[in-house]
Amino acid sequence: AGERGYKAPAAALPALLDAARARTDLRPRALALAGPRGLWLARLNPDWRFALRGGGVGGTLPDPGDARAVRELWEEGLFAERVALLGAVRADDPAAGRALLASGWSGERAEDRLMFLDSLRAGLSAADEEFLEAALADRSRNVRATAAELLSALPGSAFAGRMAGRAVTCVGLDRTAAVPTVVVEAPHECDEEMRRDGVTAVPPSGRGERSWWLGQLVEAAPLSCWPARFGGRSPEEVVALPVADDWQPELHAAWCRAAVRQRDAAWSRALLGAPSVPPATGPGTSSLAERAQLLSTLGPEERARWVADFVAAHGLSEAFQLLGVCTVPWAEPLGEAVIDALDTARDAGGYPWSFSGVMGLAERCLSPAAAPRLASASAVPGAEEAGPGAGAYWSEAFQRLAATLDLRARMRAELDDVPDGTA
Repeated sequence: AGERGYKAPAAALPALLDAARARTDLRPRALALAGPRGLWLARLNPDWRFALRGGGVGGTLPDPGDARAVRELWEEGLFAERVALLGAVRADDPAAGRALLASGWSGERAEDRLMFLDSLRAGLSAADEEFLEAALADRSRNVRATAAELLSALPGSAFAGRMAGRAVTCVGLDRTAAVPTVVVEAPHECDEEMRRDGVTAVPPSGRGERSWWLGQLVEAAPLSCWPARFGGRSPEEVVALPVADDWQPELHAAWCRAAVRQRDAAWSRALLGAPSVPPATGPGTSSLAERAQLLSTLGPEERARWVADFVAAHGLSEAFQLLGVCTVPWAEPLGEAVIDALDTARDAGGYPWSFSGVMGLAERCLSPAAAPRLASASAVPGAEEAGPGAGAYWSEAFQRLAATLDLRARMRAELDDVPDGTA
């Protein structure tokens, strides 16, 4: 309905706001569908106040170009109103948003400064560097850490240059070995300049200090500094190099975080490796969570192809997190790969409730065009093809999935048939 420019009828607003409260992934679309009347209603129920953080209270934000009205709301508004106002001004004019933020920065509470600083993520550019550099000296540790994170996403910043200088002194190439090998010499101390640049000196429980400091330096260094450090090698070639003294997990995990922070698709591809490689032995990752984050930096079609190949190679038991980052509806061949993997699981004698999470995702994420593929899967196989009773359970699960896809298709068709102005 939102894609077609409709707004929800008034009677549906309470249920819509309840759904948005329970499902954060639905919030942006649900609140857009609720419109100004939904925001007005949210003021009357404390359970719905979350809605006020994402838009103007009652939809009454001033025009970002109205300097007087903007200044008045910024100085006198509630916190939720000010957050929404800053986001709107920032979206319209990044420089004006930054100036608004700077105008009363020193007088804001630490928790408010943190929330306001986070608004700079939208439209972040080199023009924000001076403000962020000043925030590195903030009295709040969380504000300093956020400023450092944002600066590390600007590869041309002075901060990124400082981090690159530190990182490349810790990581290099041993050309005297029989095979070129990455060698690591982690920092021996966390000096005052490192702490100013956001490096946390005290590691979490169970982490060594030197590896903790190394990870932070590598994570914040621009990925563009590494090819030159490794003799002009590409990201794939760098990631494939052996790493001495068991430093590979720490180094590669830091590169993964850097690739996600800097939205670097080339490094993400290198660290992801081939989908056929088992999850625990990928070239640059040690967890599916890391692979899911790296996938988020790729385009929707490439992401869907990679996950489809992963599902074809490893089945569905390891794929839930990866499926969750794919654009909805799933692009082919991902939908086909999921249906094939469910067929394979049935033929192997499993039960559908072992894949309830994937089934739930499929109901929401498969294209309705996939429904015909499920017709043959809904048939009950013979006893020799599945465990006792499993075939009937699978048939019921596939029928329910097909019915959900059919319902979604009919809903879309009805929305397409609504005359203009009547929804």
